[in-house]
Amino acid sequence: MMGCKTKIDIGVVKANLPHTLLKHPRFCSLPVKDEKLKGGEMKWVRTEVDLEKHVISPEEVDLSSISPDKYVEDYIHNLTKSSVDKSRPLWDLHILNVKTSEAEAVGIFRVHHSIGDGISLMSLLLACTRQISDPEALPTLPTAKNNNNNNAVHHHYKSFGFFTAKYLMSLVLRVWWVLNLFWNTFWDVLKFMGTALLLIKDSKTPIKGPPRSQNNPRRIVYKIVSLDDMKLIKNAMNTTINDVALGATQAGLSKYLNRRYGILNKNDVGETEKKNNLPKKIRLRSILFINIRPSPGIQALADMMEKNTKAKWGNSFAYVLLPFTIGLRDDPLDYVREAKSTIDRKKHSLEAYFTFSIIGLVFKFFGIMSASALFERLFSSTTMAFSNVVGPLEEIGFYGHPMAYLAANSYGQANELVVCIQSYVNKMSVSVAVDESTIPDPHQLCDDIAQSLTLIKDIVKQN
Repeated sequence: MMGCKTKIDIGVVKANLPHTLLKHPRFCSLPVKDEKLKGGEMKWVRTEVDLEKHVISPEEVDLSSISPDKYVEDYIHNLTKSSVDKSRPLWDLHILNVKTSEAEAVGIFRVHHSIGDGISLMSLLLACTRQISDPEALPTLPTAKNNNNNNAVHHHYKSFGFFTAKYLMSLVLRVWWVLNLFWNTFWDVLKFMGTALLLIKDSKTPIKGPPRSQNNPRRIVYKIVSLDDMKLIKNAMNTTINDVALGATQAGLSKYLNRRYGILNKNDVGETEKKNNLPKKIRLRSILFINIRPSPGIQALADMMEKNTKAKWGNSFAYVLLPFTIGLRDDPLDYVREAKSTIDRKKHSLEAYFTFSIIGLVFKFFGIMSASALFERLFSSTTMAFSNVVGPLEEIGFYGHPMAYLAANSYGQANELVVCIQSYVNKMSVSVAVDESTIPDPHQLCDDIAQSLTLIKDIVKQN
């Protein structure tokens, strides 16, 4: 979802799509079953694209009895009641020239996951944009800083090849690092298999619904927060933006669940935040999407569309089971510290590569139906999915339309909550997709996450 600072000219969009997005083969192809291949595997076949059926905009919008923000929210909710039309290429673009609290108009890209993973799709979308300050320049993304201390190789030798104490200690630490890596990987893969076999399940909580709920529509709401606030926390606590995002989400979920348990137990009606209503032990895990290969660069995708060159593409992501710490903390900064500890532990594991290999083997030897069943078991055994997508550093325009914000999310998976964090310039959108039969107040959950971030920032500034 992209909010624009101006009304969107549908004619301009339709005129530019054939020269950009439709240059990508999968946006002008259909997946069909190849009977010649073993098991009737799917292949992509080129077809004609009728933009009149792919670019959709309501002719009349009646806002007499509904706010513009609620209209856009309901429109997206209705989209989640069905998938994209499988008789044509698996994408569509909905343009709503409705002024909301955050934008003058909203564009909603709906793309089937078989076309590509989230990182690849975001890169492709950004390759269709240009910087507002320099209409010929592509957007730039933040780059991770290398830790020179980790990459440096220290040699401590004495005469005749004798090792110093420092070198011996370094050798011991490296051996311990490798052993710890294998130990973490062993336990992570074991837990992954236990989850896939339905032997390990999350606790039953107010935000975990019944199985097989993937066909239920989703209510998708978002809130814009300050990326500068997150950077302030990151720098003060020597963490990463991922750590801060996860910490704020854990804090918001703890606050939300505490309120739901209070209402459920009818023991703290009206002032549920002031009392700890949470059970002592809650197993709540998220499916974390990990891209296991470098995503196609924006420049490479732009060259593909302009010069017909080739760029890497496809779904190359794995799953990591990320445990969430749920509980009320006296010090809100503890949520970020716990998030950092969890993420650092996951970084020191090869879980993502093993899960990618396991899913690949299931698909290769047992077919797509077995792989789909594995996905469903993973999602139904966990509570939620979480992702953090990096956006551009500069203001950008989509075919000349300046963007106000970017927000991403998904539906169709077998859990009731998806939280997606998306950055754009100095903003961060917090988007939640929920099954309303399980989470009837998604705006409250979104507010809890945003308010938790503000509280953490205020504590950091005080310190």
